[in-house]
Amino acid sequence: MTKKAKVLALSGGVGGAKLALGLAKLLPPDQLAIVANTADDFCHLGFPVSPDLDTVMYTLAGLSNAEQGWGLANETWQFMDATEALGGETWFRLGDRDIATHTARRQYFDQGLTLEKATALLCEALGVEQQLIPMTNDTVSTQVRTDNAWLDFQDYFVRQQCQPMISEIRFNGMESAAPSIAFDAALAAEPAAIIICPSNPFVSVDPILRIPSVLPKLKQCRAPIVAVSPIVNGRAIKGPTASMMKGLEMPVSVVGVANYYRDIIDGLVIDSSDADQAKAIEAMGIKVKIADTIMSNEQDKLNLAEHCWQFNKEF
Repeated sequence: MTKKAKVLALSGGVGGAKLALGLAKLLPPDQLAIVANTADDFCHLGFPVSPDLDTVMYTLAGLSNAEQGWGLANETWQFMDATEALGGETWFRLGDRDIATHTARRQYFDQGLTLEKATALLCEALGVEQQLIPMTNDTVSTQVRTDNAWLDFQDYFVRQQCQPMISEIRFNGMESAAPSIAFDAALAAEPAAIIICPSNPFVSVDPILRIPSVLPKLKQCRAPIVAVSPIVNGRAIKGPTASMMKGLEMPVSVVGVANYYRDIIDGLVIDSSDADQAKAIEAMGIKVKIADTIMSNEQDKLNLAEHCWQFNKEF
């Protein structure tokens, strides 16, 4: 980064992208760096797909499908219709405009560029001024263990609609993965705040934290590490976080989230509906900020970003 970023945000897809947009509205572009999970990345129908990176990128570009939270607005599906007619796989649907992104990414890879460089070029083309960083340029893939077998994450998440109960999660390739160059630089630049977005702790945030060397470097930063709970009033706003917590035999609550992050974070932002659990979290040595964390519109996103930024100043 050319200038020291005030905020380093760690993000998954939909929930993380919402807060990332709020932070983008709060801060000048060169004062925000967003590191996105890439353990969900996979190759589908010959296209290299980066679901979390693209969700954040489309959201920051103002192009995302606000109703479903992922993909592009005003998308068309002629490619998938033709694929279905030919007997191809359609369980993971790629919109026509979305395919252009994946095609460009594949072309960049064919030119020998890294995911990091490809992401920067895609962001530049779409007018995203904030620094969006893949967690690594190496291949890391999430798998979940069910009663029957280990499943690739997208198989579990999309094809099987998060229905199987899971008991274990692993990240293939993690041992040899290194943080991307820009991620390493963002940590070395000593950000003023580190915010873990309200993304799934297990399959969106954990892959970022488990890259060898990342967690020690995060802890060496003088900035407080603050997380936003993805659980509100015992439920996940979106995605399988709550069902994963059940499968992993964890309490589905903000206390469960705090306990999972307790060795990592200094503070946790929880929804006002969970205010009665603040004392239990504070007993773990974690500061608590109570706010409205459900982001239904752009003002909600900005408000939560402001709460996170102000919370940082309390340390």
